[in-house]
Amino acid sequence: MTSSISSATTAVENDFFDSKEDLVFYAVESETSSETASTDKIVSLRNIDVEAGGDKALPPASADDYPDGGLEAWLAVLGGWCAMFCTFGMINCVGVFEQYYVNGPLKQYDESAVSWVLSVLVFLMIFCGSIFGLLYDNYGPRWILIGGSITYILGLMMISLSTEYYQFFLAQSILSSVGSSAVFNACMSSIVSWFSKNRAAAYGIMTSGSSIAGVVLPIMMNKLILKIGFPWMMRTVAFIFTVLLAISCLTVKSKLPPRPRTFVLREYVDNLKDFRLLATAVAAFFFVMGMFLPFNYVILQAQQAGFSPALVPYLLPILNAAGTLGRILPGVAADKIGRFNVVVVITFLSSLFCLAVWVPVKNMAGIIAFVAMFGFSSGGVISLGPTLVAQISDMSQIGTRVGTVFALQSFGALVGSPIGGAIVAAQRGEYVGLQVFCGCAMMMGCLTFLLARATQVGFRWAKV
Repeated sequence: MTSSISSATTAVENDFFDSKEDLVFYAVESETSSETASTDKIVSLRNIDVEAGGDKALPPASADDYPDGGLEAWLAVLGGWCAMFCTFGMINCVGVFEQYYVNGPLKQYDESAVSWVLSVLVFLMIFCGSIFGLLYDNYGPRWILIGGSITYILGLMMISLSTEYYQFFLAQSILSSVGSSAVFNACMSSIVSWFSKNRAAAYGIMTSGSSIAGVVLPIMMNKLILKIGFPWMMRTVAFIFTVLLAISCLTVKSKLPPRPRTFVLREYVDNLKDFRLLATAVAAFFFVMGMFLPFNYVILQAQQAGFSPALVPYLLPILNAAGTLGRILPGVAADKIGRFNVVVVITFLSSLFCLAVWVPVKNMAGIIAFVAMFGFSSGGVISLGPTLVAQISDMSQIGTRVGTVFALQSFGALVGSPIGGAIVAAQRGEYVGLQVFCGCAMMMGCLTFLLARATQVGFRWAKV
């Protein structure tokens, strides 16, 4: 997602070597730990004679390379917000699809089989980030956004025509997810080139679009299904997304030109030799394995428990409404007290809420309390993910390192929901096993994030 930083590195390199003699500013951050942590920036100046064959080392990107604001930067955030509304916002509505499929056109299949349609959707959306990251480095966001938007809208239209399992799988799990991934990753990568100091906050604002969509879309979709049917509901959503994605295509751009590069598989594998990155990737794998289970199954659980049909459709909107603040506030806090520090806290809280609240509650008030708390605590993980990788990566390798993390993380999204569905089937419709699995998977993610933090500063308090 943040592969555009590698594009930024090349643009800096080109600017520095276009003239015979260039001035290169190096920003070096040194952090000292004492009772009061302080950060000093030491800036040194030196001349490089290119024709004489002087030092041609690529200068590291400094905070001055990022505007951290301005009209174009915030327009890119606006376009990214629209894209998040359409792409990850639809992921936040998977519970609506799960409920409709198991009670409608796919009722002859069990919950585990139906969940494969939605888990492959999430898997491809995340996994394809490694592919679109490389395309972004080579071509920039424009054509990825345009091509992805067209593919995504086509996929949504094909879902409206589907009646069989394989048709839903091809249209929703394959076609729409690939298009959605292209739009999602192009926008996430573009933001990196505009922000540095306020990067986590900018990501939080942008990804809040998916939470707003998670509030609006489930209510709208459920009501439209009742009034005009599922096919025309999907077409209506596709028409709305067409307008929003047009805004994204017009406003989202990178600050810097593309940096052509070739695909080298070994680069992705070699990244795992860095234990910090390996621990971060494994942590993301476990957390994502559990994170989507409440989105998928809380509606079915409430419906099976006999809760009021008038209240059940509002569970996902409540979850996502809390997630709106959960995406913004942790991002702001992360820029101030440390991104790994914040992600350890919010992943721990997400796991705790599943095990201590979701498991024991048996009434509607308890379920509502759980979805609100879980929505807030889990919301920041998506927005903080790329900032964690950027923090422990050399900017010249950021594209492949993010791709590596996303590739491993996507497998957690792939297997989590089918495992949860299989547990429910094995327990004859009981959800306790799924709830415990969800909480334990996320706790494993929290502990591994803590390990990734410890490899950098140990267990002492520091901004990291």
